[in-house]
Amino acid sequence: MKAKIIITPKKAVLDPQGKTVQNALAHIGYTGIGAVHVGKYLEIELAGGDREGARKQIDEACHRILSNPVIEDYRFEIE
Repeated sequence: MKAKIIITPKKAVLDPQGKTVQNALAHIGYTGIGAVHVGKYLEIELAGGDREGARKQIDEACHRILSNPVIEDYRFEIE
């Protein structure tokens, strides 16, 4: 199995990297671009076949170490 994890800044948190990307896109002529949020993408290979156990383990890892729950949101899927 594989876990695909996406971590992004919370909407209320200032994202200077996202703002820089937004400004760069506008500067080179891309119009209609709203807010840009830059985050992290991780893929983790999982051993075993217990889907529910893997889901709990990945959720705990995301909450405890992979993200900062004060300023970041995360979502994941298990394949």
